[in-house]
Amino acid sequence: MNLSRNQRPLYLQIKNILKDRILHGVYPIKANIPSEPQLEKEFEVSKITIRNAIKELCQEGYLEKGSGKRTKVIRNTATSKLSTWKRFTELLVEEGNQVQKQLLQVEVIMTEEGTEPHQLFGAQCVRIERLYSLNNVPYTHYTHYLTMRIGGEIDQWELNAQSLYEWLEEQEITLAKYRDHFAVAFASPLVEEKLRVQEKTPLLKRLRYSYDETDEVIEYSEGFYNTGMHSYIVNYNV
Repeated sequence: MNLSRNQRPLYLQIKNILKDRILHGVYPIKANIPSEPQLEKEFEVSKITIRNAIKELCQEGYLEKGSGKRTKVIRNTATSKLSTWKRFTELLVEEGNQVQKQLLQVEVIMTEEGTEPHQLFGAQCVRIERLYSLNNVPYTHYTHYLTMRIGGEIDQWELNAQSLYEWLEEQEITLAKYRDHFAVAFASPLVEEKLRVQEKTPLLKRLRYSYDETDEVIEYSEGFYNTGMHSYIVNYNV
């Protein structure tokens, strides 16, 4: 696997990839991750680079070094500044599912007058399109619109290797809260095609507004869920 050749150390890039695999159920709880030689071969890096990545994940409580060269997953939930409830992905993984994600497109767009992105962000914003699959079957399609505050050139490889909200934190943008709106709706023909559903299939539509600590909207997203495959669940921690 080719890593991003930016200023971020290789071991941190590998750490983010392994963490993302843990959080999405690729490496299940209590299972061993691939051996160090296997990871060295996959990422084409040195032994010390792999060991530093694993060390970081052990310190964060995701992995535990066992006897011999085995390294076991001991936690598959993330700590988030954004909320006190479990993320939907975590609930899916807890049920034994694997969640795969695909970054479809990242671009700066000119917004259309009268649209929500134009009202929130003005003439320009960043548009990110993602597809999530549940056990290799398309399940959720997201279109994210982000403020131009994120600035600079977006490293698509890095964005694909971790969650959007973790990536934003690395850009020194902290999200303090979000607001979700739910409805039953029809998706566009393009989204229906990507989700592999029949025309005019009712889907769960979620609109999300993510705010920073000054109540500025950082992200607006439109998500469509094929709840015929799996219900959308919110599990609150009291």
